[in-house]
Amino acid sequence: MSFKPVFLATDFVLLGLLLALIFYIVHVIRTDELRMRWSYVFRSPIALCAMTILSVFLSISILDSIHFRPAIEEHQGTTVYDIKTHSLLDKIVGKASTAEEKTYSEPFATKTFEKISAFKDGKPVRDYERLNAGGAHLKDTDSVLKDITGKSMVALSAGFGLSLLLWVVTAAIAAVRKKISLAEEFKQFFKSRDSVPYEYVLLVLTVFITLGALVVVLWPVYHVLGTDQTGNDILYQALKSLRTALVIGSLATLTTLPFAIFLGISAGYFKGWVDDLIQYIYTTLSSIPSVLLIAAAVLMIQVFIDGHAHLYETGLERADLRLFMLSLIIGVTGWATLARLLRAETLRISQLDYVQAARAFGVSHWTIMRRHVLPNVIHIVLIVAVLDFSGIVLYEAVLSYVGVGVDPTTHSFGSMINAGRLELSRSPVVWWNLLTAFAFMLSLVLSANLFASVVRDAFDPRLSFKKG
Repeated sequence: MSFKPVFLATDFVLLGLLLALIFYIVHVIRTDELRMRWSYVFRSPIALCAMTILSVFLSISILDSIHFRPAIEEHQGTTVYDIKTHSLLDKIVGKASTAEEKTYSEPFATKTFEKISAFKDGKPVRDYERLNAGGAHLKDTDSVLKDITGKSMVALSAGFGLSLLLWVVTAAIAAVRKKISLAEEFKQFFKSRDSVPYEYVLLVLTVFITLGALVVVLWPVYHVLGTDQTGNDILYQALKSLRTALVIGSLATLTTLPFAIFLGISAGYFKGWVDDLIQYIYTTLSSIPSVLLIAAAVLMIQVFIDGHAHLYETGLERADLRLFMLSLIIGVTGWATLARLLRAETLRISQLDYVQAARAFGVSHWTIMRRHVLPNVIHIVLIVAVLDFSGIVLYEAVLSYVGVGVDPTTHSFGSMINAGRLELSRSPVVWWNLLTAFAFMLSLVLSANLFASVVRDAFDPRLSFKKG
């Protein structure tokens, strides 16, 4: 089956982020200083667990960033493509990517959450309807609990079996490299040692493999996390929202860094009128309510998008442009806090003896800032950048609430939370939408914060690896 590839702006962001990570890993391997600092990170069980979770989320987002339009027919040598853009993740998920139900349904339910009006024998009747995908394979006399239990046992057995195989193979490779027996390698698990405690990575992967096995077995026949008001699968929305969170968090953060680093260090190093001018700029920017500033910019962009609809072949391309521009706007308007911190730290560093000595020897200002100032503030940049990433992911929910976030057709945690806010006022309460968004966001943000904390320790020059 032929298809037409679709390249979105945010696809390049995630793929570029992946390539940048690969190049950076190669650079770390070739640089002794960086290799020592990252070895400190990789000896931390917390950092390894957090990194594994982030890697899984990034992998899901990469799968969701490979877009294409499948061919639907060929007429007189001309191929007609589907107007809907699909991703590789959509094809892996299968039918869960389409709305199959009419309204809400609870996790693992076989009937709708609320009664639906219908005509039976010419009379209007309100009753619970069977779901199209939730337990559709069951007969009315079959036990739902028995079916779920049986399938879960099969999934858990497969998940634990694959996990055990992964543990044994990984430990065997490590034992061969260390020239010890497999039993001796297993005895070192969860004990302090100089080598990387990779068993924590295996532990997290075991959880993901087990959950993945359950999803593979149960998801095709049940909505494992329920559906929303329009019948869309909640788990599918959460997986799609991971890409939106990573795009908006990473792109906005990367947009912030050049402004904050250059202006913050320049203000603290040059002082005088340069410091006054930069302070005036970020003080003015901070005085404007960020929500109003972002709202005005997003609305102007939306007017442009609506007025140039002919530039986009599909609705997804229009929605993606709004997501891309929203990320840039958040980044351009959010550099003031980091710039203040860098200015204050640069003021202190610029008075140190080795910086004064470099000036006395005639070293250029830009060389001093690059070689002496930037390495001593990079730990601040790292920790604030990750905190900003976490804050931006949460901030997107606020923007979606006031109607200036991502496009309504774009899956995001903000949209799920906004919908869940209204559902909490129902009786009985629709709780699974909000809980799913909360759980995924907590996993993403907490992992990023924990990983950043260890990285900050590793790159803080004042610590000098006191912990090893």
